Amino acid sequence: MVTLTIDGRQAIVPEKTTILEAAASIGIRIPTLCYWKELNEIAACRVCLVEVEGYERLFTACNNPVEEGMVVHTHSKKADDARRTNVELILAEHNANCAYCIRSGNCTLQEVANDLNITEIPYEKNICDKQGDPNFPLIRDYSKCIKCMRCVQVCDKIQDTHVWDLINTGSRTTVDVSGVLTLDASKCALCGQCITHCPVGALHERDDTGRMLRALNDPDLITVVQIAPSIRAAWGEDFGLDPEFATVERLCAALKLMGFDYVFDTDFSADLTITEEAAEFLERLKKGDLEKYPMFTSCCPGWMRFCKSHYPEFVDQLSTSKSPQQMFGAVAKSYYAEILGVSPEKIFSVSIMPCLAKKAECDYPSINDAGAGQDVDLALTTREINRLIRMKHIMPKALPEEPLDMPLGLGSGAGAIFGATGGVMEAALRTAYYYVTGKNPDPDAFTQVRGLDGWKEAVFDVAGTPVRVAVANGLGNAGKLLEALRRGDVHYDFVEVMACPGGCVGGGGQPIHDRCEMAGERGKVLYNLDAKGTLRFSHENPSIVEIYDKYLGKPLSEKAEQLLHTDQHGWKMPGEA
Repeated sequence: MVTLTIDGRQAIVPEKTTILEAAASIGIRIPTLCYWKELNEIAACRVCLVEVEGYERLFTACNNPVEEGMVVHTHSKKADDARRTNVELILAEHNANCAYCIRSGNCTLQEVANDLNITEIPYEKNICDKQGDPNFPLIRDYSKCIKCMRCVQVCDKIQDTHVWDLINTGSRTTVDVSGVLTLDASKCALCGQCITHCPVGALHERDDTGRMLRALNDPDLITVVQIAPSIRAAWGEDFGLDPEFATVERLCAALKLMGFDYVFDTDFSADLTITEEAAEFLERLKKGDLEKYPMFTSCCPGWMRFCKSHYPEFVDQLSTSKSPQQMFGAVAKSYYAEILGVSPEKIFSVSIMPCLAKKAECDYPSINDAGAGQDVDLALTTREINRLIRMKHIMPKALPEEPLDMPLGLGSGAGAIFGATGGVMEAALRTAYYYVTGKNPDPDAFTQVRGLDGWKEAVFDVAGTPVRVAVANGLGNAGKLLEALRRGDVHYDFVEVMACPGGCVGGGGQPIHDRCEMAGERGKVLYNLDAKGTLRFSHENPSIVEIYDKYLGKPLSEKAEQLLHTDQHGWKMPGEA
């Protein structure tokens, strides 16, 4: 243990503790901007400067360890003046259009500047005027970048996609796309983790709220919206609502007030995905197609982009089942259009997703099979739908719950846990077990694949056949798993991959809480919904039974193959042969 003095208070902390952590342990807050524990501890912003007695230079608190007898002053005149100057210099190169910035009110730079009472900048403004592609789902606003390096670190250390890098030298040093000229030409998976780790508005999703409003105001369109499983665990955070109160039914009420004609649940199409994917897995297993490499899940478009651009030899092992978003879109413009007795062209199909890659996915031309344009016309992130709620001056806290519309509004607990890492695998195994044995397993028989570990593996007995499975979350962990498969170090039959740490609940389109990972807490919400529900198997969902009886026939039927499956080679990533 090390004893030191900070602002006149004694602190006793373990050796190697940073000055920042030591101060926090005794209730002293040192401001930071670029810092993210265990990810970005490089003191790029120099906002955490403190004075240490006996030294002429100032110390950055975030990455300097304590020493025995150290005397630290966090708010000496020297430290305060340097901190203020550093923030002013950052602001001199930052487009401070806070009133209409997408991160206004949730911006760490704004908070630090306000705390330092900075009301004017004594330096000449020098704002970068370079613009990113406004049509790409991920937008980089160069005028707001503060060169904190968080996007580079999360892309390199956690996601292993290496999209961002430092370019140029000296005063021209900045962050930009690595290796290519534009972001849309890169191998970006569109996971969006760079957005949730950016402290300012330098990175954000393409804003499609204007297009959504035009559709809502078009009297010739029938607006149909699906709500992804993970949304119910997160949408209420921006409004200060507990997950128990911010239910999917309360969000349904907000969407109906907004003007949507029909509100449905992606849990329904998650059940549909499980029904198809479990049948596909068993068929591939029976044929011996999985002797060398496993079948991979295909519900996460960020993972799909990563696989196609970084490990193309595994593309043939991807399930041909569409994601729940795309299955829903295909069903909405075929089966549901018939129920309504309307032309599919009149339906404007919208999804609320935790993910930027969903914006790209619904635009892939090879994935639209209902014959009425795009199966999903528009994908909105959780943040976008929350902005629309605010725009319409809807007060969620005052809304009653409103049931979702039927028959596409009913989902099982297996569909709900799709939003958490391991949930897809667990749901698929529940149904695969039923297909093989004709009876349901204990719904909690496969919980071994739960948890936030980056790479989990298990072996389950399915009617005497050992099924070897693995689950990876975060693309860096997926890469490690694929490398091990390449080397022959491991062998699995079925693998689930989700691009974002923790799964969709930690998606790049979810509400942003600076330096706070919410995936674990959000995942618990989904597992609780499953545990408390009376319907826990995808194949027992009455709406799923009905759509097969009345429309699809059976899993993997000709019609199911046409609407619910796809050619994973039908669209290309930049540089893909």
